[in-house]
Amino acid sequence: MRRAATILCLLSALAAHAAAPALAQQRSGRPAASATKDAKDAPKEANAPADSPAPYDRDLMRMSEIIGALAFLRGLCSAPDAADWPARMKALIDSEGVTPARRDRLAGAYNRGYRGYALTYRVCTPAAHEAAARYVAEGDRLSHALAGRFGG
Repeated sequence: MRRAATILCLLSALAAHAAAPALAQQRSGRPAASATKDAKDAPKEANAPADSPAPYDRDLMRMSEIIGALAFLRGLCSAPDAADWPARMKALIDSEGVTPARRDRLAGAYNRGYRGYALTYRVCTPAAHEAAARYVAEGDRLSHALAGRFGG
């Protein structure tokens, strides 16, 4: 239930704000020492069904991608809330990333959203503002749908 509350809090924050600068996620071929240690220390019940996807995974991955896109766009446009989002994405990864593979999928979705705009935008433009506004609207709809279906 803690995970559901964390997700709802993060998703509600997306509806109220837009996103911030990139969350630095290094992905290498070998697992980090802390990830290996966390996997060993994780409770057995968290590891048992962890590889089977949750019914809300597709929406959660899309939400991570939206947060990544907004992180770049809001940072590029120097929005006042730009610095809030790396911590929110980290909280999402901490609450939903019960396995290294799941953490990688969440971080990968975030990074895809971020890089998609980092490749094309160098300065803040009206189009960047419009893209951010559309992502905020989509994130708002998605967060309400997730909360309604899986929020308890």
